[in-house]
Amino acid sequence: MPAKNTIKHYRKNSIYHIYNRGVEKRKIFLDEQDYKVFLTCLKQYLSNPETEPKRQVLQGLTLQYHVSKNYYVEIELLSFCLMPNHIHLLIKQKNKDSIKKFTQSLFTRYAIYFNRKYKRSGPLFQGVYKATDVINMDYLLDLSRYIHKNPLKFTKNLTQSYSSYSTYLGLNNTAWLNKNIVLDYFNQSSFMKHNNVKSYKYFVEEFKYVNEELDLSSDSISNSR
Repeated sequence: MPAKNTIKHYRKNSIYHIYNRGVEKRKIFLDEQDYKVFLTCLKQYLSNPETEPKRQVLQGLTLQYHVSKNYYVEIELLSFCLMPNHIHLLIKQKNKDSIKKFTQSLFTRYAIYFNRKYKRSGPLFQGVYKATDVINMDYLLDLSRYIHKNPLKFTKNLTQSYSSYSTYLGLNNTAWLNKNIVLDYFNQSSFMKHNNVKSYKYFVEEFKYVNEELDLSSDSISNSR
């Protein structure tokens, strides 16, 4: 990923696209349990601590709940996608340092689990995660689409991927995810109405901009609006 996407100063009440991948582009999820452990970490960090159990057993692995590492009042996760060798998170932070603390704890905790399970040592992720500032609501909408389309390289059914897409379509309820910011803007977007884009599903799976190009390797999005 280009170094220019590494943000050193964050603003409070702002939205960022966070991207991280395995060292040397290696896989960071090797089986179903790995995906579920990462999702469990997200759930524990982002859920209301008053309503969540203090521990959870997942396929024989006990994940302790750390009250001091809960970000329910600091972080809102708007969308996400877990791919075999990389991760996309679309995050709104309430305080200027929330993302730094959240991502450091999240990625470190998962790396410890992964290294213990597979009896390996050393870093799991490729350096510092990359972050892109979401400059406006149109870009936010396009980013959510880009994130949810990522698994098309591996599956034709996007609802079966490890992402927030099925929640966006109303197929399940993820209490620790805030889909309303994106969907509310989608529903009121004059561009979508003008182009007869009637559903978010159609927007993600079928709609194309004129001269649309998605450069997945550089994490850029370019289109003609």
